[in-house]
Amino acid sequence: MKKIALTSLLAIVAAAGAHAANTMDGNPLYMPKAGHFYSETSLESATSATNAVALGEEFGYGITDRLSIGLTTSVAEADWFDGNSWNELGVDLKWRIINDNAWKLDFVGAYAMNPVWGDHRPFMDKDDTMYAWVAGLRGGYVTEDWTLSAHANFIYMNTESFNWGDDDAKVVIDDVEGEFWANHMLNLGVTGHWTMSDMWSAVASADYFKVLDHYNSVENRGHWTIAAGLNMNLDDTKYVGAYISKDIEHTAAGEWTVEDGFGFGVKFGIDF
Repeated sequence: MKKIALTSLLAIVAAAGAHAANTMDGNPLYMPKAGHFYSETSLESATSATNAVALGEEFGYGITDRLSIGLTTSVAEADWFDGNSWNELGVDLKWRIINDNAWKLDFVGAYAMNPVWGDHRPFMDKDDTMYAWVAGLRGGYVTEDWTLSAHANFIYMNTESFNWGDDDAKVVIDDVEGEFWANHMLNLGVTGHWTMSDMWSAVASADYFKVLDHYNSVENRGHWTIAAGLNMNLDDTKYVGAYISKDIEHTAAGEWTVEDGFGFGVKFGIDF
């Protein structure tokens, strides 16, 4: 039976569907201009497991001013490199449907697998690797001083790339006994970006992932990630940022569990 940890799969969607107008400063509605490449590299850990680190990369290209393609991937280590893995590998397409001076609206499509190579498991192991298809919308309002963006993504997960109607895609959650179906998920989120000066900007976001399938009476299962960060703009095409995040599990109706500690990380972005 094919299984994967839910938290690993959520990382795919966060990278593929909610990327960070056109100044490379961490703005959530960034879109590369035609002929421009971009790269965002992140290094992340958590206070509850400082001996584990994840290195992520999103690399993309502006096909036109309103159409871009991106590649996302990440690797991770745990227990001071006693465990290592190549996690998600995905590709995404963003098409700017509305591109007014202030209002922006993008269609986002993505495909990803996770893990490519798991800790002490074979490359693309048929019993572990899951595949995700993502379709969604991302849009918002942009001014010179601030941006408010929202996104909605529908996620379909398979145990094979085109195994439609797959009822074998189950998720094992550490704090819930048994398994439950997770073929279908909904991701909703909002991000705010405030340009404080030519050098500094702040960003805050909230993302919710809702499991639409249910099994073993966990139909209310969901996951919140709340994050905030501070970016320093090196110039109009480069920035570095530092971030913290907090995870909250929605295990049943009216039942919320705040995860111990918080995540933290740094990011470097460049448009060229």
